[in-house]
Amino acid sequence: MSGAGLDGGRGVGLDLLEIERLERALERHPKLAGRLFTDGELAYSRSRARPGQHLAARFCAKEAVTKALGLAVMAPHEVEVLGGGATVALRLHGAARARAAQLGVQVAISLTHSQGLAGAVAVVR
Repeated sequence: MSGAGLDGGRGVGLDLLEIERLERALERHPKLAGRLFTDGELAYSRSRARPGQHLAARFCAKEAVTKALGLAVMAPHEVEVLGGGATVALRLHGAARARAAQLGVQVAISLTHSQGLAGAVAVVR
């Protein structure tokens, strides 16, 4: 929903999503999951009681990282969320990795979800 551009190599990105909205989109377009998420992200989420909550949080992380790095376009497979819970981490690929390297920064994320909403915050440090 909002993000702050980079200022002196520091940026913040925030994204929030209604979980049901993503679940409906994935039901209507079965190939969408493969376009938005890596195999690892799909496997992790499908191992949970309500996969849509975890996929929505990961989608928010991709958007938040894109905003925090000041990238013009979100490329879903370039931001990969690893693990879950307290051990969540990122692996950047392509333009996202190049941008972080160019800036000499790392990106930290925090994910959250409730019954209806998922969100993520990304901080460039």
